[in-house]
Amino acid sequence: MMELAERATHTDAVLFSERAVKTFLEAASAEYSFITEDEPRPCFAVLLGRCAGSEAVVEEVAFGRNARLTDPSAREEFASTIVPRFGTAYENPVRAWWLDPADLLTITRAADARGLDVLGSIHLHPDWHRLGPECERDRPLSDSPTPMDEHMFRNSGWPVNVVCYLERRYGGLYYSLAAWDASCLRLPLRTSHDRTDLFTVATHGAGLG
Repeated sequence: MMELAERATHTDAVLFSERAVKTFLEAASAEYSFITEDEPRPCFAVLLGRCAGSEAVVEEVAFGRNARLTDPSAREEFASTIVPRFGTAYENPVRAWWLDPADLLTITRAADARGLDVLGSIHLHPDWHRLGPECERDRPLSDSPTPMDEHMFRNSGWPVNVVCYLERRYGGLYYSLAAWDASCLRLPLRTSHDRTDLFTVATHGAGLG
C-alpha cells in the first residue's frame, strides 16, 4: 500500500487551491475522453501542501505511474484480496490504480525539499454507469468512495482522500469533489477562487471541454 512517513492525527477540513483542482481536472478530462466500455481509464494524483492546525491545505498535485501490473505487491493484493472481495471487474488492469513506490518516493523527496507535505490522494470517478457496459448501469458512481476505495483508504492510512466525480452533461464536462479521511468519514472541502476565476465562471459557465 501507499504509506506516509508522518500522518496527521486529525483533519477537520480540506482547503483545495484552484490551481490544484485545475491541474487534476485537465489530466482527468483527458483520460475521460478515451474511456470505452472496456477501459474505465483511471486518473490518480498525490496531494501536496501543508497542515495548518487541523486543516489540510492542498496547494498542488503530483502524478506518478500506475504500477498495477509491474509491482509484485500490487499483483498479490489484487489477486488475493481485491478481486475475491470486490469482484472480477477488478481483474481489468485499468480499473484501479497502484502508485509506483519509486514515484511516490521521488514525489515525497521533491515535496520535502520545497517545504511541502504529502497529504493524501485524489482519483477520478467517471460516470461509468453511463459509459461502461450494460452490467454497470445499476451501479452509479459519484464522489463517494466505492467499497474498494474504502479498503484502500483504510489500508493506506492517508488523512485526506479526495474523489473527483466527472460526467458529461449538455455538451460539457461537470465535476464534483468530496474528501474523506482514513476512516472513510467525509471531510468538509472548500476550493479557492481568485477574482479572475470567478469572472470566468460567471461569464462563460462552469462546464469543461
